[in-house]
Amino acid sequence: MKDHDEVPYIVIERDSGGGVGSFLLGALVGAGLALLFAPKSGAETQEELKEQARKLRVVAEERVREAQRQLEDRLEEAREGVQTRYDEVREAVSAGREAAVDARGELEGKLNRSKAAYRAGMAAAREAVVAGTDDAED
Repeated sequence: MKDHDEVPYIVIERDSGGGVGSFLLGALVGAGLALLFAPKSGAETQEELKEQARKLRVVAEERVREAQRQLEDRLEEAREGVQTRYDEVREAVSAGREAAVDARGELEGKLNRSKAAYRAGMAAAREAVVAGTDDAED
């Protein structure tokens, strides 16, 4: 078991002369800190809020303008892309029409040559038949 001599103890001294001075010093320090950290008056707070709102509005307007500019740039790029593709398709259709007209002309020429050859063959066959009947009569 422990002896009472080994137990720590606290000694409280009372000094009646220094209490008022310490109290006043503490009060002054506390009042100064309160003034430094005290909330602002309603008017000051409102003005600060208005200023912050103005700053926020300016920043928001700048961001909206930037977003609008980027959107307009992208829209212009899209328009240019669409116009380019439209021109390419139009040129392809035009080239296709020209090719179709050329092919039709070639086909009509071949058809006309085939008809002429057919007629010539028919005429030759008739002449051969007529010549064969003339030879048979002789």
